[in-house]
Amino acid sequence: MNQLCACRSVGGALLLSALCGLFSTPPAHAEDGARHATPPSGKALVSVFRIDREPLAAQVPVIVNTALVGELAHGTFITATVSPGNTYLRIGDRVLSTLSFVAAADQSYFVRVEAIYGQTLVRTEVYLVSEIEGRRALAQSRFVGVAPAVVAPAPPTEQPSYAAEPAATQPAAAREIPVATESGRDWDIALIANAGTFKLANGNQVVAGLPSTYDTASKSVFGFEAEWRRGAGVAAGGEVFSYKNALVSTGAIPNARQEVLAIMVNGKYYFRAASWLYPFVGAGIGLARATYSGGFKGNAKGLAYQGLAGLEFRLKPVSLYVQYKYLTATTGRTSNEVNVGGSGILAGVSILF
Repeated sequence: MNQLCACRSVGGALLLSALCGLFSTPPAHAEDGARHATPPSGKALVSVFRIDREPLAAQVPVIVNTALVGELAHGTFITATVSPGNTYLRIGDRVLSTLSFVAAADQSYFVRVEAIYGQTLVRTEVYLVSEIEGRRALAQSRFVGVAPAVVAPAPPTEQPSYAAEPAATQPAAAREIPVATESGRDWDIALIANAGTFKLANGNQVVAGLPSTYDTASKSVFGFEAEWRRGAGVAAGGEVFSYKNALVSTGAIPNARQEVLAIMVNGKYYFRAASWLYPFVGAGIGLARATYSGGFKGNAKGLAYQGLAGLEFRLKPVSLYVQYKYLTATTGRTSNEVNVGGSGILAGVSILF
């Protein structure tokens, strides 16, 4: 009798272990079926997969319409069956990315999620991809869950709060850009200090009514910027830019010097090439003031505008910054204007707050 009880105990333990293994990891046939699944008749099938260019350990929850269908780690995927109509996806916890599209009956949709920054609060990007890309990604990913989740269509009059965002009304092929910054806030502040080379565009001009020749290579070239950055890549801020040039004497103006101070309002857009590399372009408008000293004294001011292009190497929170600047500026009265603009290359550092 004791031997029989012992056998029963061992058999029960083995059965319990088998059942735990069955429910903790999707069977191979279920995972393979999920990769090649087709939508049930009259429904649509949504496959959401996560592939990070630089894998992050944290998982991100996936909500389809109003139902939580699971959490994604790098290299995993989830499927959900939805009714035709408006379909809303919300990826993440407190730092959210959203996507909306109109699902059609008997169609399959593939959504890529990429975690790009963060450890606890993960920032993601989410967008629709083609079936070819989607099937290829699922073949290389691990299925999360035991069966596809059946999700009811989103109520037309009670949409989730994120549906009110402008991106939620984009067509199915549109890419949703998250609004969170690197720190998880809506906006970040960056301070940028740089220095470099600058060359005047015109070396021969009339200054104070006298023909003059400049040494076009500027000295003491430096700039300082403060800008507000949004997670989508948009930045706006102000800049102070200063440089000096000597006037080569023509006999009438000995030892004259010109110092230009430009105060600009800039707008920029940063493109994400990698988690550490952000090319950018920008433009600015403002006021330039030229001050003369040495052989004669005086000052003049005028309108200035500029174009910018460069790279930021983000090392968090201090980054390296390189940019090309083309500045157009004239000072003085009409018909007596002096062109104080030019171009140059600046390098420096930026600090994120």
